[in-house]
Amino acid sequence: MGEFVRLEVADGVGTIRLDRPKMNAISTGVQRDLLEVAAEATERDDVRALVLTGGERVFAAGNDVKEMADWSYTDMVDHVDLVQGSVTAIARIPKPVVAAVNGYALGGGCELAMAADLRFAADNAVFGQPEVLLGITPGAGGTQRLARLVGPSRAKELMFTGRMVKAEEALAIGLVDRIFPAADVIAEATAWAAQFVNAAPYALRAIKDAVDRGLETDLETGLGIERQHFAGVFATEDRTTGMSSFIENGPGKAVFNGR
Repeated sequence: MGEFVRLEVADGVGTIRLDRPKMNAISTGVQRDLLEVAAEATERDDVRALVLTGGERVFAAGNDVKEMADWSYTDMVDHVDLVQGSVTAIARIPKPVVAAVNGYALGGGCELAMAADLRFAADNAVFGQPEVLLGITPGAGGTQRLARLVGPSRAKELMFTGRMVKAEEALAIGLVDRIFPAADVIAEATAWAAQFVNAAPYALRAIKDAVDRGLETDLETGLGIERQHFAGVFATEDRTTGMSSFIENGPGKAVFNGR
């Protein structure tokens, strides 16, 4: 278990929790922990879906500016793969991941939240990519994931100005998917993740991969990825179980074994 990020598992749901007081600033140590936790969450069969959170008061206020302030160009060349790769590792977990965001999710924190499949925001959540105010750019996926979520024009406006976005606006522009009272957001995210504990994991994995990889390419290539996954899931026991259950008992009653 990492020093600043831990994976807690209960009843098939994993919770990836950042814990670097006071503001969960994303340091090199946090980034290394994220890589390790993402690998563990991917490998563990007892983890069927995940909640990504920073806790009750703050998600993550950004990358650790104090740590980076004295880095040279060559220092950043040595570190940039870790900066971006730690967030990409979360995005590539082949299971449903929902971010539960309380308080600030700024800079690297916003980039980390965007790596989840969905974002549930507390009514006190604040999002933003304010790197331009430091004279730098987003470097952990912000220029790419924000544009894909809210569209290029709106993403540019947010990154050009560095302004912060409260939960209601974040919902309106598509940056978050649902808003809950701050006291409830982690529980609501956990309940959402729990619905997949008995689902067909290879079908979920295929859906996630088809969507994510398809968005990176043109429609025809994306359809080819979809065809491969559609044919591939016919090799699973869960496909046989699901179709047999549908014929015999109707939809939504299959009990899958994850094979």
